[in-house]
Amino acid sequence: MKHIPRKRFGQNFLTDQIVLYNIIQDIAPAADDVMVEIGPGLGAMTALLLESLKQLHVVELDRDLVTRLQQGFAPDRLIVHSADALKFDFASIAAPSGQKLRVVGNLPYNISTPLLFHLADVAPLVLDQHFMLQKEVVERMVAEPGSKAFGRLSVMLQWRYRMDLRFIVPPTAFDPPPRVESAIVRMTPIAQRLPCDVSMLEQVVTKAFSQRRKVIRNCVAGLLTEQDLIDAGINPQDRPEAVSVERFVALANILGQK
Repeated sequence: MKHIPRKRFGQNFLTDQIVLYNIIQDIAPAADDVMVEIGPGLGAMTALLLESLKQLHVVELDRDLVTRLQQGFAPDRLIVHSADALKFDFASIAAPSGQKLRVVGNLPYNISTPLLFHLADVAPLVLDQHFMLQKEVVERMVAEPGSKAFGRLSVMLQWRYRMDLRFIVPPTAFDPPPRVESAIVRMTPIAQRLPCDVSMLEQVVTKAFSQRRKVIRNCVAGLLTEQDLIDAGINPQDRPEAVSVERFVALANILGQK
């Protein structure tokens, strides 16, 4: 029976075989990798990954698709987790083997940002992540300081990961076609990231980008002083998007000392 894509799950199934092949080539799965695919859908990428992997974990919310996956693949090779990826404990897959996880997936656009932050909590257990996301989101993820796309998402993710936009995927590669272009991003956790209390960084970055058109001195007023900005190596007259990740971390550490 044909599965009808469900809007409430943000389902746009990747069907273009050339795009699928290019993604697999970019991921380069090895037989013994501990890999988990988020939102396998109809299993198009799942089947290609299993050509290289001994075993694959998948996390799928749609129960109809869970049943289809369980019936379509050998249970000793495909471990199906019927769960919401936003609540799933990814550490439970990594823990038994001691190996670091490789995470892949065509992420639903409607939950992509909260899911990225959920996964960020287990970044030390991850080897790398390859995701298909809305192109605009990926551009924000990889944006450099000084660009209009640079913001809260850029800082919070680039503190944890090295980010690389791999290639663009057109709407015609999906069924049904989304209204926007997509992109593949590679995220590699930074082994020795800059020391910082994540809650302090989140507080500073959220405050700084709450009023993008203002200079950063005005954005963080009430939280940090002009002297705090100077001590962190920041020009108080700069706009928030001009401030580097390193300078935001320095500012968060100053806040943490108060």
